[in-house]
Amino acid sequence: MNQQDSFDANDNAHSRAHASQDVPAQDAKDFGKKKKEKKQAPWYVEIPVAVLVTLIVVGLLQAFVGRIYMIPSQSMEPTLHGCSGCIGDRILVEKITYRFSDPKPGDVIVFEGTESWNRGVVSQRSANPLLRGVQNIGSFVGVVAPDENNLVKRIVATGGQTVQCLPGDEGIMVDGSKVDDSFTLSPFQYPINEATGSQACGGDYFGPITVPDKHLFMMGDNRTNSSDSRYHLGDDTQGTIPLENVRGKVSAIVFPFNRMGLVDDPEIQH
Repeated sequence: MNQQDSFDANDNAHSRAHASQDVPAQDAKDFGKKKKEKKQAPWYVEIPVAVLVTLIVVGLLQAFVGRIYMIPSQSMEPTLHGCSGCIGDRILVEKITYRFSDPKPGDVIVFEGTESWNRGVVSQRSANPLLRGVQNIGSFVGVVAPDENNLVKRIVATGGQTVQCLPGDEGIMVDGSKVDDSFTLSPFQYPINEATGSQACGGDYFGPITVPDKHLFMMGDNRTNSSDSRYHLGDDTQGTIPLENVRGKVSAIVFPFNRMGLVDDPEIQH
């Protein structure tokens, strides 16, 4: 074999070596591509997973950020509208504010009623364990109402303050000063018995009541049509609501569209 033949042989061997290396590399790439394609889940798996993740995210938002409630009664008119058989306001109740500050007079809040507020309230959950479980899951994600007596009123006085409305008072008094009532329904929905109350009080006389620590004295803006703290004065907390029962602050009306807007929280004590 001459020198040229030796170079040709070496070149051919080198080419074969490169070729033998290129083929496995390409095969590995194709194998990886096929493997990735095989890993992609079918639609009937992806869709339920996506729905489940969405429900979990919504549930967490409802639990820690805020949720939508419906107004079922007229007790907060004219601020919030609702009545039997009508389209009640849907309100956004946010939970962030009270993680950093305490509820204050003038705030409109949603809260769970205490024992005296809950008399006559019947659970809306099914007696069937399976269906009840589905309802509880629905409540977690916000498509079913919570199984508790949630109410909406305005805070008039907080822990340590004394609230009253007695003959001669010019209105609802907190620590001796009249609170702002410019947001209440006027004229009153129902007549007031002047023998037991007054126009200034918006109903019957009451008090003085010293609000227990970490409790709230609640009143409806529709003063003659609101079963609020004034009507539960005989219970062990004098009709007040513990802070732990607060579900959040009403920040806006989101439906119906013609009533969309923010809900005011004026400084009612001066």
